[in-house]
Amino acid sequence: MPRGDKSKYTSKQKRQADKIEEGYKSRGVSEDKAERRAWATVNKMTGGGKKKGGSGRGKPTNTAPAKKGGKLGGKASAARSASAKSASAKKAARTRKKK
Repeated sequence: MPRGDKSKYTSKQKRQADKIEEGYKSRGVSEDKAERRAWATVNKMTGGGKKKGGSGRGKPTNTAPAKKGGKLGGKASAARSASAKSASAKKAARTRKKK
């Protein structure tokens, strides 16, 4: 079996990889890199190809890698001035001290 052959993957795994790849492309990742990342994520989640042949059968699916990325956050905080952030932090500290 040549390197990169996807014959041992189930149709569900192939669909998952396609969906993940679309997500990477929409975020501006190049086509090749998006495909590599998508299959890496599927492998991490399912432990590789699930069709008969070889070890690794009956392992549970780990969904953590699928939830790991997502949209970049922190834009609202970055837009605030340093003094506003500092005042908010001081207020939070006072509140914690009271309790």
